[in-house]
Amino acid sequence: MRFAPLVTIACTICALTGCFNEPEPAYKTVPAASYVYLSDKELTKLPEVNRLAVYLNLDRNKLENVDGINNLTKLKWLRLNSNKLSSLPDLKALVELRRIYLKNNNFTAVPETLKDLPSLTDIELSGNPINEVPEWLASKRGLENLSFNFTAIKKLPADISAWSSLKSLQLGDTPLGEDAEEMARIRAALPDVAIIF
Repeated sequence: MRFAPLVTIACTICALTGCFNEPEPAYKTVPAASYVYLSDKELTKLPEVNRLAVYLNLDRNKLENVDGINNLTKLKWLRLNSNKLSSLPDLKALVELRRIYLKNNNFTAVPETLKDLPSLTDIELSGNPINEVPEWLASKRGLENLSFNFTAIKKLPADISAWSSLKSLQLGDTPLGEDAEEMARIRAALPDVAIIF
């Protein structure tokens, strides 16, 4: 019983910071063979991956492209953090993809191919030289967690009402955090969202 407060604190931190952790029951429904871990392998090109993979972790490699990733049509989680990516191939075949992690790459814009993903709920783009959130992303419904920490974003599109299902929005260490008027506008537009400036 004495551990309960620590669990509560951890859950609260995740809720506020957008840890993007899948609830344990959902995690347990996925067969272990559907998880593919290829992080920290010094990869420079996408290796052959089981086409039934549901979770693919390619964090901390040296990938400059992920051509062929659209063949993995069962993917629900895709981790590509800390690579050398500046663009993504056409991903519209990944209709089940829910979460994509693109932190610490070389994206100068939000990859437009993400707009074609109907199941997408979470997008992690922190640590990229992105300076704007496109209108198509602001009108994308069903999003739950967005992270743009350590980017060059100065403001959000005028209409963000489509983000009604958003749970967390991370805008820490961005120029936007220096604009009190813009922060107030975002808070007023998304009153039920955990927002970090």
